Amino acid sequence: MSYSDKEAAHRAASDAEQIAWVDEQDTVLGALPRQQLRERGLIGRATFIVLFNAAGELCVHRRTLSKAVYPGYWDVAAGGMVGAGESYEDSAARELHEELGVAGVPLTAHGHFFFDEPCNRAWCAVYSAVWDGPLSVQPEEVMEAGFMPVAQALAESETRPYCPDSLMALRLCITP
Repeated sequence: MSYSDKEAAHRAASDAEQIAWVDEQDTVLGALPRQQLRERGLIGRATFIVLFNAAGELCVHRRTLSKAVYPGYWDVAAGGMVGAGESYEDSAARELHEELGVAGVPLTAHGHFFFDEPCNRAWCAVYSAVWDGPLSVQPEEVMEAGFMPVAQALAESETRPYCPDSLMALRLCITP
């Protein structure tokens, strides 16, 4: 299977995943396939994990072009949709491991926010973690990743396509 075939298969499996479906107050209503949530403009749950190294630099990665939301954009947080029956924290730990290969690190909670754009409506839980080990990216979701100063990422977000939802998550982590 070629790399693009792997990405397409991953995208199809991702679209079919059962995601926690919630209302405007973050009350669970049930579970629906991810693609149905997007197409019907319904609200799901999502997690964002802002990863720093011990020097305080931020992990920034570029999303693959096969992503349904913000393809090819730069992202300042690992994360994704919360699965049916999954807690926010369990989702955060899973997503951090899947996308960047980081596991077994303490997660610090930074609160929740509601993100509302067409095809991307979610109650979002934000976590941060510190990691100085190697990154092992999931090639179906992440094209490249590295650490940079937070100020550099914020400056780049003014001129390059950065995910607006993860930028909101970052602000929860860095605002006193």
